[in-house]
Amino acid sequence: MRNWIVLASIWLLGSCTVNNVEEDDSLKVFFDEFNVDGTFAMFDNSRGQHVIYNLKRDTTRFMPASTFKIVNALIALQTGRITSDSSIIKWDGVVRDQADWNKDLTLAEAFNVSSVPHFQQLARSIGRDTMRAWLDSLSYGDEKMGPNIDSFWLDNSLKISADAQVWLVKMLYFKQLPFRASVQEQVKRMMIKENNTIYQLAYKTGWGKTDSGNELGWIIGWIEENRHVYFFAMNLESSDHTIDMKRVREKILKNILTKQGFFQGKM
Repeated sequence: MRNWIVLASIWLLGSCTVNNVEEDDSLKVFFDEFNVDGTFAMFDNSRGQHVIYNLKRDTTRFMPASTFKIVNALIALQTGRITSDSSIIKWDGVVRDQADWNKDLTLAEAFNVSSVPHFQQLARSIGRDTMRAWLDSLSYGDEKMGPNIDSFWLDNSLKISADAQVWLVKMLYFKQLPFRASVQEQVKRMMIKENNTIYQLAYKTGWGKTDSGNELGWIIGWIEENRHVYFFAMNLESSDHTIDMKRVREKILKNILTKQGFFQGKM
């Protein structure tokens, strides 16, 4: 683990410099369209270049919400709490408003529908000490778990910044996290949303509330075209509790990527 931590620290300290960060305020229009505050960060792996909108917010930590399912799944698979992405997580029998949570689900299915109760079960099976050790090893966000093993990523105990989320998905993509390669490959596969001859788009979303009670949305992942991969993280915040967060966050992401020239096979 020690070599991993040293390598991660080098990447974090050396990735953003004056020469490789471009601030793009033109992206503000996509957030303004929905009257939300937010940030978008992208890392072009081929050029080693960052494009960031709202640099101050990019380095501000917020709770990860369901983007933490990436790490939760990695730890559960690595430690054998679940054996594969096709393994079944039993439904606890509690009927919830989201109908697709009210049944037994495979890990991949639970990841795809972002089932909170199924991943809470995984967290409880992992246990506090093991979870604590992995958060420390990953230097994940502020590493704070709070008192509840099954909700610390949802109750603002644990917080992480967009720039750190970009780092996380980059390391996952290249299988450079301290987990078995097969474990990382399974989680990568679960993140893929669109995969065709032109591009691959993969991400995990999250939705929760900030300390102040505002709605908070996340999307973190990558887009790959012509064997060039770009990693991104976006979060947005709204005081409108009726906001259609699922639609808004995905619309903003697609609008930004389209403006940057993606989805045409030219990047």
